[in-house]
Amino acid sequence: MNKLFITLSLLSLILNACAQGQTEKKVETNNTKEIQILPGINHHYVLNDYLSENPTLEKDVDSIFNSLDNQTRIAQLLMPAVGRLGLTNEVITDQIKKNLIGGVILLNGTKDEFTNWITAYNKLNPLHASLPFLYSADAEPSLVNRKISGSTIVSKANEIKSIDGVINCATTISKDLNDIGINYNFAPVVDVSKNSTVGYRGFGAIPGNIIPWSNAFIKTTQEMGILATAKHFPGHGLVSGDTHKSLQMIDGELKEISNYPPLIKEGLLSIMVAHIAVVNNEKYDTKGLPATASPEIVQKLLREEMNFKGLIVTDAMNMGGISSLPNAEIKVIEAGCDIILMPLDVVKSHASLLAKYNSDSAFKKKVDAAVKRIIRMKLCLAKS
Repeated sequence: MNKLFITLSLLSLILNACAQGQTEKKVETNNTKEIQILPGINHHYVLNDYLSENPTLEKDVDSIFNSLDNQTRIAQLLMPAVGRLGLTNEVITDQIKKNLIGGVILLNGTKDEFTNWITAYNKLNPLHASLPFLYSADAEPSLVNRKISGSTIVSKANEIKSIDGVINCATTISKDLNDIGINYNFAPVVDVSKNSTVGYRGFGAIPGNIIPWSNAFIKTTQEMGILATAKHFPGHGLVSGDTHKSLQMIDGELKEISNYPPLIKEGLLSIMVAHIAVVNNEKYDTKGLPATASPEIVQKLLREEMNFKGLIVTDAMNMGGISSLPNAEIKVIEAGCDIILMPLDVVKSHASLLAKYNSDSAFKKKVDAAVKRIIRMKLCLAKS
C-alpha cells in the first residue's frame, strides 16, 4: 500500500511530501525501533485556504481521515491543559503515547518551559501514530503575560487606545506564540464590558470598538499563521456571575450575538462557546443546559443560522458551569462542538466517547464531521 507521511518541525506543525512506493515507509528512532508513520500530504496550505472550496484540500482531509483508526479519531476531540494549572508534562507525555489527545492548551508556565514541551511533543507524536497537535493558549492582551511568564509585555485590552495599538499588540503576541510553537490563540474576547470577570479582557469599553478592534486582532493573528478565536459565544458580558464557579443565565434576548456575524464574514475561523444557559427565550432556550451542550445554540444558531464553518471549542470543561453535568463530553459533541477543552478526566472521556462512537451512528456522524474540520485546520496551520 502506498504510504505518505507527516513530519513535524521542532517548533511548529509541518506536513511534508514523502516518497511513494510499494513498500511500507518506516522510520528508525534513536533506539532503533522501527515504526510506521502516518499518511502525509504533498500539498502546502495556509489559513486562508480553510474556508475555500478546494477539491485538493478536501481530498487530503479525506485521505488523512480514512487513515485513522477510531482511537485516533476520538483523540482529535480532546484538548487537556499542561502547566501549573493543568496536568503535568509527564501525564501529557503518557497520553500522547496512548494516543488519547489531539492537542493541548499551555496553561500558566514560562515561555522556555512551553517551548521545550512543544519541541518534545512534536518529536513524540509521529512515533505513536498521532497527528500533529493544535497547541493553544489564552494569549489575550489582558492575560498573556500572566499565562505565559517571560512573554513580551503588552497592554491589557481595555487599556489599548487605538486600532493601531490593537494591531501592534496582536503582532507582538503572535511573534511570541510562533517562537514557542503555539498555533491556536483563544483570543480575542468579544463580550461587552459589563461583566467583571470578562469585561476588562475585551475591547468593549467603547462599544463601537468591539467589532472593528476584534476584527483587527483576528486578522493580524491569522495573517501570522495563528488561529484566532472569538469568545465567549453567545455572550458573557451581560450576565452578572462567573461561569468558573457556576452555570450563569442569559435571561431573554441574546443581545451580544450581533458581534459575531461581522467577524465570521471577515474570516473568523474559531469560536469558543461559554457555559451559559439561556432562559425565557422561545427560540434559543437551552432547557437548563449550558450553551456548550445545547444544539439550539451550537448547531442551530451558530452553525446553521450564522453559517459558521470554522472550529467550535468549548470553554474549559472543569468550570462550575458544566463540570457537574453527566456525560458532558458526549453532550457537547452532540450539540455540535468540535474540541473539548480541559476535560475532567481524559482517559474516561476518551473511553466514553469511543464507546458512543462505536455504537451510535448519529453520534459517529457528528464526530466524523468534527474530526474532518480539525484535520482541515491542522493542514491549514502546517508550516514549512
